[in-house]
Amino acid sequence: MSRQTAKRRDEHRVNGVHVDRLFDTIDAIKSEPDIAKFKFRISNKWIDGGHNHTTIKDFHGALKDHPHEQPFELAADEPGVLLGQDNGPNPVEYLLTALAGCLTSSLVYHAAARGIEVRGIESRLEGNLDLRGFLGLSKDVPVGYEEIRVFFKIDADITEQEKQELIESARKYYPVFNTVSSPTKVTIQLKGE
Repeated sequence: MSRQTAKRRDEHRVNGVHVDRLFDTIDAIKSEPDIAKFKFRISNKWIDGGHNHTTIKDFHGALKDHPHEQPFELAADEPGVLLGQDNGPNPVEYLLTALAGCLTSSLVYHAAARGIEVRGIESRLEGNLDLRGFLGLSKDVPVGYEEIRVFFKIDADITEQEKQELIESARKYYPVFNTVSSPTKVTIQLKGE
């Protein structure tokens, strides 16, 4: 492939997504499925009360480890009403943030793959959580979110029906959405010194 062709392919973007590279990645995964296997990892350290600190340095994917250009540092805590010092979002707020980020990114990538140019996407997420579950005060109350609602606003030159179809077709491919809406095996174990 000539440099001019490679440059032109790299410049074909829709919504900031390199569409040709996206389809090249899909083709590569079809021919070698192990490329698609990723392992994301974080480390977390308790500080005080509900305050803890997460560091994200690297991940494994496309058959090798990839360091981030710089580690991501995230604080988590609880607000004062939940006996924390409000040093960061609480974990259930991070879950909503992860869901919003995943939904938005997936929607943008799916729109780009369809050639739909998006000028803007905004979302608002709400989740209902009853502390009686967390505190063990009621067996009838879930420990986690009882319900999460997502509201999208999409600015694109497509009909409302096409926007809904884009959300519905892409929804089945949202990793975080599928993780929180379907049973996911989670193992917890004590690590020896």
